[in-house]
Amino acid sequence: QVQLVESGGGLVQAGGSLRVSCAASGRTFSSSAMAWFRQAPGKERDFVAAIKWSGGLTYYADSVKGRFTISGDKAQNTVYLQMNSLKPEDTALYYCAASEDYGSGSYYYNAWAYNYWGQGTQVTVSS
Repeated sequence: QVQLVESGGGLVQAGGSLRVSCAASGRTFSSSAMAWFRQAPGKERDFVAAIKWSGGLTYYADSVKGRFTISGDKAQNTVYLQMNSLKPEDTALYYCAASEDYGSGSYYYNAWAYNYWGQGTQVTVSS
C-alpha cells in the first residue's frame, strides 16, 4: 500500500512562515503530480497548490499566490509547501495528495484527480 505522511505543521503568528512536508512510504509508485489541499472546520476541502512533474509546472490557488511555494522530488514522491506571510485565514488542516493520472489545464485543481492522501497536518495562524 501507499502511505503519505505530512509533517511540519504548528502554531505561528500572522506574518510568519512555516514549511510543511509530505513523504511517501510503502509500495513504490510513479506519480504524475502532487498537491496540497486544506480544510478548515465546517468548510470544504480546498485546493492550495500542485506540482506537475512533467515540465515542473506549478499551480496555486489565487488566495496563496505570491505567499506559498510548492516544490518536491518526483523520484522520491515527496513534496513541500513553503508558506510565508501567513494569515489567520490560512488556518486549516493541510493534506498532501498524489496522482498517478495525467491531465492538463485545471485538472490538478480537483481532489478527484488524486489517488492517495495523507492524514493531514494542522497549521494554525494566530492574530
